[in-house]
Amino acid sequence: MTEPLPWWATRFIRALTAIGVTLPAPASGRVESLAVGAGRVDAEVGPHRVRIGLTAFGKKDWAAITQALAAKASTTVLLLSGELPRDIEETFKALRLPLFPSSAREVSLDCTCPDEEVPCGHLNAVFSALVARVGEDPFTILAMRGRDRDALLEELKHRLMSAEPLDPDDRSPALTEVMDTFFTCGEAPGLAGAAPLPSPRTTFDELLGQVPPFAIKVGGEEVTDLLRPVYQALAGEHGI
Repeated sequence: MTEPLPWWATRFIRALTAIGVTLPAPASGRVESLAVGAGRVDAEVGPHRVRIGLTAFGKKDWAAITQALAAKASTTVLLLSGELPRDIEETFKALRLPLFPSSAREVSLDCTCPDEEVPCGHLNAVFSALVARVGEDPFTILAMRGRDRDALLEELKHRLMSAEPLDPDDRSPALTEVMDTFFTCGEAPGLAGAAPLPSPRTTFDELLGQVPPFAIKVGGEEVTDLLRPVYQALAGEHGI
């Protein structure tokens, strides 16, 4: 049973069909070699040389593409793992750059054979081999657009490593910077409307005043009143 093609290979076939390339189509000969580079595919089918051209993006376009890709963590993770994320095409479209061929004007076909039909059987053979290559390695289509796998991943890693840190004026202060005032009376830093925090100099017996009344009394006296001398003695013992 034949395994289903990955989504990027299926999408590539659909794009080729939309611009007039019929797949599968009758092929002539065996593809002896297939080289993919920026803007072109060069192949040999028997004694004939075949070339398929596809518009490659320039350096400025790729800088924008890489920046957009690096901005999405999930996209970057999938690319680094060797897959094309399903939303990558939307990233290219947002920059008005088509990832897959979108017009017959983007593609040029050439074969050294004398056949008048375009695409000829040799070109059909190369297209079939190219679809298989894209299925195995999704970075093939990116290489045709101007960035091979190694170059793209290196640029992504560089952008991630050189990402600008947070604006130093737009951050919460470190705890060490506010230790002198963190526990003073008043509003807690950054918590508008919060209840005042107890002062670090609150004495032991003053804390008893914050304890809810006990349900029972001892000898007719409040428990907190009985505990107050104990707290005062502890404070004197510890020099507080």
